[in-house]
Amino acid sequence: MKAALAQLNPVVGDIDGNTDKVIEAIGRARTAGLDLVVFAELVLTGYPPRDLLLKDHFVERNIRALASVVAATRGIAAVVGYVKPNESGGGKPLRNAAAIIVDGKMVGVHRKALLPMYDVFDEQRYFEPGLNFEVHSIPTLTGTCRLGVTICEDLWNNQQFAGQPVYPTDPVETLAKAGADLLVNLSASPYWSGKQAFRAEIFARQIREHGIPLLYVNQTGGNDDLVFDGGSAAFAADGSIIGAAAAFDEDFLEVDLEVTKRNRVTSYPEGVAAVHQALVMGTRDYVDKCGFDQVLIGLSGGIDSAVTAAIAAEALGPQRVHGVAMPSRYSSDHSLTDAEALADQLKLDYRVIEIEGPHAALEAVVADHFGDTAPGIAEENIQARVRGNILMALSNKFGWLLLTTGNKSELAVGYCTLYGDMCGGLAVLSDVPKGMVYRLAEYVNESAERTLIPRNCITKPPSAELKPDQTDQDTLPPYDMLDRILERYVEREQSVSTIVAQGFDESIVRAIARLSTATNTSANKPPWV
Repeated sequence: MKAALAQLNPVVGDIDGNTDKVIEAIGRARTAGLDLVVFAELVLTGYPPRDLLLKDHFVERNIRALASVVAATRGIAAVVGYVKPNESGGGKPLRNAAAIIVDGKMVGVHRKALLPMYDVFDEQRYFEPGLNFEVHSIPTLTGTCRLGVTICEDLWNNQQFAGQPVYPTDPVETLAKAGADLLVNLSASPYWSGKQAFRAEIFARQIREHGIPLLYVNQTGGNDDLVFDGGSAAFAADGSIIGAAAAFDEDFLEVDLEVTKRNRVTSYPEGVAAVHQALVMGTRDYVDKCGFDQVLIGLSGGIDSAVTAAIAAEALGPQRVHGVAMPSRYSSDHSLTDAEALADQLKLDYRVIEIEGPHAALEAVVADHFGDTAPGIAEENIQARVRGNILMALSNKFGWLLLTTGNKSELAVGYCTLYGDMCGGLAVLSDVPKGMVYRLAEYVNESAERTLIPRNCITKPPSAELKPDQTDQDTLPPYDMLDRILERYVEREQSVSTIVAQGFDESIVRAIARLSTATNTSANKPPWV
């Protein structure tokens, strides 16, 4: 069997454009003399299509597109993800399906059996699961191959990781018993840091258990708030990887399952490098797929806006990025010099807009209403909202997409200003903890082999600079501690008592838990000060 893993970056809703890519890849595979070409889950519609699936005309267009794909498969076999109407007469009206096509004819359909309803997935809202598993004969140059098809979650029911079966049905085991001698998996598997190694191990265990090789094809690209990392791969029957496509990019990987040493195995980026590539690709795709030409960033001279600007410049090119510094009476001298140095190194359009005038005017407007109350968060946030207004005015005037710069650690505990620094259309770092932001800054400089992000942005104490001599640690614990607690409380959903049992101070854990669920910050002195 000689096959191609066609790892594409589809656009959700662009059925015509996605179909053109699929047909082009089929032609490339046929020209290369391959037997089979496999695509990702729902490649014709892009994943996730969400409520577009509720529109009849959208589903109908996808069916017409599939007919064009079938006609294009003369002399070759293909497995293509699409949306299929549910013709059973009961249940949800649609199926998440894969068409098995041979030489211009559709010879079978696999209907996704395991429909996830956790984290970012909501598939049971739209789809009815399929419970019939068939093996399909695919002609090769030397005979036939008995193909077993699965779609994404169908391959994740591994009790060795969960301690018990995750679902009552095991599609891989069923296909193995039906006589499949090759498995394919069409996926749209979103990226999270460290997922690739976990994914490869869970697949390898199932493959070793059944002794059947696997062709795994994953979608790549960013679609709204999701990033898909690609990393498509071919696994031998012993679970070893014998072919691997690039991560975070489109790829066309040719695989010979008989002469495995000739296959290309592209290394998957590790650690911070993978996070950086995910953010760059996600930013580029969000901007381009949503039809924006240029972006705008408020540059404070701090680490978050610096990293956001560096990611935007790499994703889009510096000519498409505008940076604006907006100093107030509390801004330090290095805020402007660091922002200017950053813009100079990245070659961004850079401008300075003073906010003292509107800041003082707004203070005067509310002064009588605030009376003799002590200055606090309300006064500090006036500055942030002035800046937000200025940035949104520029965004509205010129059609630039405003990128917000807050990181996950700050957002999780409300260390941000509604209608201020939270203004914008894309929050680039919103799922990146503060500690990782620092690692990204170092990585940007190391990769460039020069200082793109000024050292002072990295080494100075982080500060919102909304009052004299302010630092983040006035009201937040050290970020390394905050990140470790938030990772347990938010990501792993551990209880306060469970986190405390791991050696954390109970008063600090309880305070962070309150902050992560509160609508505003407490005026009481936090326990870490």
